Amino acid sequence: MSPERVLSQAELNRALLARQLLLERSRASIPKVLEKMGGLQAQYAPSMYIGLWTRLEDFERAQLDAALERATVAQGTLMRATIHLVSKADYWPMAIGIRRGRREAWLNASYRRDYSARQMAAAARKLGRRLGDGTMGRKGIHELLGSDSVITNGVNQWLDLVRVPPSGTWERRRADLYAAAEHWLGPPPAKLDETAGIELLVRRYLGGFGPAPLEEAAGWAGLHPSRVAPLIERLKLRRFAAEDGAELLDLPRAPLPDPETPAPVRFLPTWDATLLVHARGTGVLPEEHRPKVFNTKTPQSVPTFLVDGRVAGTWRYEKGKVQTKPFGKLDAAAKRELGDEAEQLAELHA
Repeated sequence: MSPERVLSQAELNRALLARQLLLERSRASIPKVLEKMGGLQAQYAPSMYIGLWTRLEDFERAQLDAALERATVAQGTLMRATIHLVSKADYWPMAIGIRRGRREAWLNASYRRDYSARQMAAAARKLGRRLGDGTMGRKGIHELLGSDSVITNGVNQWLDLVRVPPSGTWERRRADLYAAAEHWLGPPPAKLDETAGIELLVRRYLGGFGPAPLEEAAGWAGLHPSRVAPLIERLKLRRFAAEDGAELLDLPRAPLPDPETPAPVRFLPTWDATLLVHARGTGVLPEEHRPKVFNTKTPQSVPTFLVDGRVAGTWRYEKGKVQTKPFGKLDAAAKRELGDEAEQLAELHA
């Protein structure tokens, strides 16, 4: 099937910003916003709050605390074996869609080859029995499983665990209190299988980051492209081409704003997924600035801000204020907008 048209990097940039709610803040609920975005990376708890604040109208930290306590959203190890904040509705399709791939990748890592699937499944059953419908801290899990850090770190590939409040929140940032997902969120739908899970993952990726190549969708999910490719025809996707000729897939009727659409200043937290390699084709992180954001000293990235849809500097919260460090000269209008946003972000911290 031939592509509809060639999309420029500027068009892909504005598409990404629109879908990540960085052109206009949303008034939707937190679960709905997470579904639009494809989830939020949550290795560092404050990043969840800042990532939602920059995308939601009138967001306050207590809103996310309440959503975590009500279990309308959940923190779990999901795509690419990293911690993500997702809606309750998305958790099980995502977990089941990536389950087989996660286990295979874990067992194939060189330093884990002394561990078998049978051994890990037995550890998961042991932990599941002890957890029941309660919670357990990481220290307790470690002691229960024989103080083997490899098994402690890997058991959640065989037993679906979620991190539960008050851990993993702004006030208690260490995410070290766990519950079985089946207890905290309820059991998965009876008819949910891997195929349905992968289909949802593809839809969430394209909805949040598209148009994009199949390989990028697979890489974001942490799956081999061969697991994703057979499902593409079933999804009835639109097809475009990038300027380098790569095929881009997209959802029907997904937003494709005019490339001249004004893009407001926005602050991004550590680990924001718009800056990761899968979104490279959008130009949201200019390549000359990538080493300033990702390097051996800061593999987790640093907090950044966008001007006209592209990373233009870094920021930090210090002594009650958000301090900004632009990579180059900003015009007067951008400086004013940056200052206004910085004041609001400082209020979120306070």
